[in-house]
Amino acid sequence: MTGSRSSSSGLRALRPAAFGADPSGDRLARIHRSPHFKDGIFQNPGGHASTRPSASMLEFAKLYFDKDQRPRRAPSGAIPVHATTLADLARPAATGLRLTWLGHSSVLAEIDGQRVLFDPVWGERCSPFPFAGPKRLHPVPLPLAALGPVDVVVISHDHYDHLDMPTIKALAGTDTLFAVPLGVGAHLERWGVSADRLRELDWHEATKVGGLTLTATPARHFCGRGLRNTQHTLWASWVVAGEEHRIYHSGDTGYFDGFKDIGAAHGPFDATMIQIGAYSAYWPDIHMTPEEGVRAHLDLQGGTPHGVLMPIHWGTFNLAFHAWAEPGEWTRDAAEEVGQVVASPRPGEPFEPAGQVPTDSWWRSVSHPIAHPWRRPRPMVSAAAAEERSDEECVAILESTEKGR
Repeated sequence: MTGSRSSSSGLRALRPAAFGADPSGDRLARIHRSPHFKDGIFQNPGGHASTRPSASMLEFAKLYFDKDQRPRRAPSGAIPVHATTLADLARPAATGLRLTWLGHSSVLAEIDGQRVLFDPVWGERCSPFPFAGPKRLHPVPLPLAALGPVDVVVISHDHYDHLDMPTIKALAGTDTLFAVPLGVGAHLERWGVSADRLRELDWHEATKVGGLTLTATPARHFCGRGLRNTQHTLWASWVVAGEEHRIYHSGDTGYFDGFKDIGAAHGPFDATMIQIGAYSAYWPDIHMTPEEGVRAHLDLQGGTPHGVLMPIHWGTFNLAFHAWAEPGEWTRDAAEEVGQVVASPRPGEPFEPAGQVPTDSWWRSVSHPIAHPWRRPRPMVSAAAAEERSDEECVAILESTEKGR
């Protein structure tokens, strides 16, 4: 028995720090009591969600090394990053709510006088190793130290593109609080965050930070950092509500009916930050397409266009087979179809949802051609309107529509 314990301790000592730590003790007991933990793993809402790609390694290799498609998955030039300055962020938000997309899913939200930092990733790669894994396609807009004080850091789940060890270690030296899903606190404690600065929540649980209420809400995804995915840490979306404003961060999630329930319980929202990148037909249960992202936003808002949708989880890392610019382009088109306002800031560009919303298609200047652009539905022409148009006009409308397909 002693030899077994020594062997186990030795294996833990060899485990890379970036793998984090497995929940144990009271934390693990709390996980086992969760109504969302069953048969040894956390369960997804809406039934089983496949977390493994539905393709063979050979199929993936063919896609990955395709000489025609591979260049499309990265920009053709330098991504135009907004050089965020301390002055940009030092002024109080005139409307009480300001968002700064810092790339991928990292967002600084200044809401009702407090500062919330979602999924901060300042690392060069989203990987446990500094020499391998997806590398940044653009630099971070500003150094982490230049961000200024943060009241609370919110983590959606423990995947490397959302929970970055070097960033957390740097923030551990501040006095910020951390709001994380159940079990994720084990990683943070290993990296130097004290237990008294952790707010570790199950779905539908809430915590107060100053004048803000932060609620962990369901998402359809999975977890894992090490060689084994034990599903012992939870994933979540987040609602942050202040005295005047409400915002929503989706984390990573597939589309599910639960968005309607979240909206009914906590919405409507002044702004939503919705994952619309790294989607694929090979893993449809755990990430959303742009069209699904727009549908999720509408569900959160009670079924009608409201507030501002800011797309996240795209543009910074190459994590799927779709064209690099496709998420930005397709989200714009899907939102236009339903009359929803979409913010498309450059990385690092602060904006206020109640003020001037950035809508420039900045990605087009550095994008390779998109192989299959958005397919708009054929415009409906009423009988009365058709009678007023000449045959030539009707033919021109149909021809222009078909060209767009």
